[in-house]
Amino acid sequence: MAILHTHLPYAPWTRAHAQRLPGTMALPRAEWLLVDAAYAGQMRERARLLAERPAEVLAIRPDAQDAAYELLEEVVDDLPRLGFECDGDQVHCPDRRRVTLDRARPLWTLGHLLQADFCLLQKPPGAAEHVLTGAVLCFPSSWTLAEKLGHPLMRIHQPVDSYDTAMGARVQRMFDLIRPEQPMWRVNLLEYADPTLFQPRREADPKDRDGAGQYLRSERQCLLKLRHSGAVVFSIHTAMIHRDSLTPEQAAALPAHLRSAQAPL
Repeated sequence: MAILHTHLPYAPWTRAHAQRLPGTMALPRAEWLLVDAAYAGQMRERARLLAERPAEVLAIRPDAQDAAYELLEEVVDDLPRLGFECDGDQVHCPDRRRVTLDRARPLWTLGHLLQADFCLLQKPPGAAEHVLTGAVLCFPSSWTLAEKLGHPLMRIHQPVDSYDTAMGARVQRMFDLIRPEQPMWRVNLLEYADPTLFQPRREADPKDRDGAGQYLRSERQCLLKLRHSGAVVFSIHTAMIHRDSLTPEQAAALPAHLRSAQAPL
């Protein structure tokens, strides 16, 4: 079942400076997390995936447990301003669900609270790069958690042509310098024929190119450094929209390879 946004809650590609790779911009700390009009539908899908396919959407290494717990506490502190009510270990969500905070399973709990996926990246002592050590990833966009867990940034992005050595060095420097009080964010834009949110794909699998891409998938990707563990959180808030729902300004500013409604995936 398609879970579509009727409008995009963010579209920074309409501004020239946001189109330069990697396209990251500073973000006020209070705006790190987002709840939008697709919350109820996306949360139902997240609950289904966590119940039916937990091994595919949730993984954490032992060395990431403390960081995952710190992330949960950070998010819980932010929930009231997003429309949640917290009563001890009980969280009343905007869609009227009640979630019990399970601090022994912090990523599992986060997966039931917010639309965003959360990835934890940590830099081992003496290492040159951050490594993916845990994630709740219900809405992957053509990648799988199992193939990326435990790998550093350059290896994670190996299938991405634009992620060369120079790009990798810039991204790693950003990870090293990011401050807890100053998150960063960027938005990507991908064309899909299938609006399904759960779209894993292994690196060796061919990309599905069947049909025109009538749907645009946009990920609001944020980076937040945790103060105590030093881990970097990579959050991914996904919106899926039909092309016809773009505003004229958004449609006019689409990258050239996305402007044709008949362009293949």
